[in-house]
Amino acid sequence: MVNWWQTLGNAFWVLDRALGGQRRPARIQKWVARHPIGAALYVAVPFTLFCLLLFSEGEPNNFLFGVLFGVIMGLVFGLTAVAERLRQRRLKRLGIWDGS
Repeated sequence: MVNWWQTLGNAFWVLDRALGGQRRPARIQKWVARHPIGAALYVAVPFTLFCLLLFSEGEPNNFLFGVLFGVIMGLVFGLTAVAERLRQRRLKRLGIWDGS
């Protein structure tokens, strides 16, 4: 089982390298990695408000759906920000980037 996870991890890093994952992060990527909760909120709040405006007012469940979609979008962007933070930590560990 351990060998399977190691193979999967190695395949992920090969794909990451092929897609440019070992380049220095851009300014927005640094900010997102430093503030994952803020990045998630910056996406979730407007998306929630948009969903609340988009759904009709006749149904009582529309408020729940709007908030649920906003929370899901916030989770997706928050987890993406955490993954970016881990990528930047790996770049520092490999000596590719000095953290500035």
